[in-house]
Amino acid sequence: MKELQDGVTRLLAHAVKAEIESESCPTWLRRPGRIECLAMWETVSAIYGALTGLVLPGLAPSRERRSLDVLLTYENGEQQILEVDEKQHFTGARALTLEYYPAGVKLGFDASQWLARSRALTGREPGGGFGKPKPPMFPGDGGRHRQRAFRDALADLLPPVHGWLPTIRISDTEVTAITSAPDAISSLRALLHERGVPASYLVFG
Repeated sequence: MKELQDGVTRLLAHAVKAEIESESCPTWLRRPGRIECLAMWETVSAIYGALTGLVLPGLAPSRERRSLDVLLTYENGEQQILEVDEKQHFTGARALTLEYYPAGVKLGFDASQWLARSRALTGREPGGGFGKPKPPMFPGDGGRHRQRAFRDALADLLPPVHGWLPTIRISDTEVTAITSAPDAISSLRALLHERGVPASYLVFG
């Protein structure tokens, strides 16, 4: 799974004019609570409640930590998250989160495609460590699936309210198509432009 992320990261240096950081995270997304969620607090709370039947705490537990696949910082200072989503990101829990997204929310991927695949794979989620309990916020069987879906939702919904560009998502099947293309860099560049990255932020030639 790490190979997919690494494959995209290697190509990014030739496709975008940006500083590229792997396995990093902005401070407001490490342990987001009411303050960090800003105008998205009600939506985020509703998503958490639907996933768990619990009330989202206004302050995240101190043990909550995370890192993102890639952070991009463009030459003009604008910043953007890029995530590579493997199969375990497409689950019934993820479908539920996507159904709660507000109309008009800014995204760097086609949410309808993510929703359709998540629904198609509902009930076929991987077991073992992929679905183990993750207390205190995601107890019980399937806790890791719910945690992953919730964290994906936070990474989608919070960046625009913090002045960041919409989060880009690239699926595992898209990564495979890009890396196997005759010109992988051009293939990635085209996908990034399709996902909303301005041409001025891309490397051509």
